[in-house]
Amino acid sequence: MGENLAGRVAVVTGGASGIGEACATRLAADGAAVVVADLNAGAAAAVAGRIGGRAVEVDLAADFDAAALAGQADVLVNCAGLQYVAPVHEFPPEKFRLILAVMLEAPFRLARAALPHMYAQGFGRIVNISSVHGLRASPFKSGYVAAKHGLEGLSKVIALEGGGRGVTSNTICPAYVRTPLVEKQIADQARIHGISEDRVVEEIMLTEPAIKRLIEPAEVAELVAYLCSAPASFANGSSYLLDGGWSAR
Repeated sequence: MGENLAGRVAVVTGGASGIGEACATRLAADGAAVVVADLNAGAAAAVAGRIGGRAVEVDLAADFDAAALAGQADVLVNCAGLQYVAPVHEFPPEKFRLILAVMLEAPFRLARAALPHMYAQGFGRIVNISSVHGLRASPFKSGYVAAKHGLEGLSKVIALEGGGRGVTSNTICPAYVRTPLVEKQIADQARIHGISEDRVVEEIMLTEPAIKRLIEPAEVAELVAYLCSAPASFANGSSYLLDGGWSAR
């Protein structure tokens, strides 16, 4: 840690909890002025107050002002997400649209708003928090898997367009991280499968990784910080797996 990002503005969506909160905290430790953007205004304000950042209440599924949020961003971390678990033939179309709006269209709109500023100064870092589900599928998660697969493609296009202009774009693909989103998912899966929450973690979430535990948000944030650092300036258009060996199968 140090002043690697001193003088830089970092916008983190979903920054009030989970991976986003960990990223906001870690980037602030590197000297960034962090904008904590979240649907939960109170939680965003609490995180921003703790790290000396600024909170912005935003509904990424609505017609938000992308330029006001990310137009001056030097670092953009697209982290906001949600999950809905149901088989395709029962999946509510409005939930599918919501997931794509928040997890694919919003990152596009924010990157689109941030890139002119990044190009003008010859520096920018876009880190998209994807998932092992950006590269692999699981049943009952059509919206999430589709959005994350799309995010992988979007990130690579930005990488190709921005690489020659000092802007990098990468994704991080964790397996299950200990976050409120995953805690809710554990409860949902327990209901769908008719088993206990402990059995969900053991028999569903940890079957694929060789390392049998959930990932801590701070572990993801450490990789985000690396991708924003000077030594990572050649890291571009890649997907960085933190999946405990899941995709090695």
